Amino acid sequence: MRAYLVFTKKELFELTKTYKLLLIVTVFLIFGFMNPVVAKFTPDLMESLMEEGIKISLPEPTIFDSWAQFFKNTTQIGLIVLVIIFSGLISNELSKGTLINMLTKGLSRKTVVLSKFTSSTLVWTLAYFLSALVTFLYSMLFWEDTQVENLLFSLTLVWVFGVFLISAIILGGILFKTSYGSILFCGVIVGGLLILNIIPKVQDYNPIQLININMDILKGDVEIFEILKSLWTTLGASVLFVISSIVVFCKKEI
Repeated sequence: MRAYLVFTKKELFELTKTYKLLLIVTVFLIFGFMNPVVAKFTPDLMESLMEEGIKISLPEPTIFDSWAQFFKNTTQIGLIVLVIIFSGLISNELSKGTLINMLTKGLSRKTVVLSKFTSSTLVWTLAYFLSALVTFLYSMLFWEDTQVENLLFSLTLVWVFGVFLISAIILGGILFKTSYGSILFCGVIVGGLLILNIIPKVQDYNPIQLININMDILKGDVEIFEILKSLWTTLGASVLFVISSIVVFCKKEI
């Protein structure tokens, strides 16, 4: 346990030293600020850009538009940023051989995998939480009614999918020893999930649902129990990826 805590602390320091922590937090903070601003002022901007004599009728923006922007930016851009930033999480050290010295001194490979998974998950959690918090606070400035049903649950679904991607990044890094391999591995997995989502019977269990129906949950079009199968599948797959990473890493020559 002591080795795990020490190595996790070391990983967090490395993420700070290499500005990865600063970069991902900054990106998500920008999203957090932009979400309500874009939702609030887009109708006015579109009206100002229209030629004289042309009128368009746009609905009054609501708090739901702000959260729609949040989920759109996070799932379409934020998760890609997450994968790119953490793509070298373990592959860089494997390719450069910097882990050899620590492993020969008794550090277990299991500890390396778990520490890297923990540190990256903590950073992801911090960035995501701050983005959601800023979106919520700025939304309070623009709208009086900020109450949204099942918001925390819907936010949790995207967070879980982010953890799922982190576990895939680590496994990809161990398998291919390159950051490009990690990105490609994640891309293949997500692409495969998108293809499988075409099959109706698979949709209830597909992890991709966690980032597809967030607004439907907020609007009450989808009940919480309808997404639980996908949620448990994603959590199970994340655990499986981490265990697979440990098994493969323990057998792999460095």
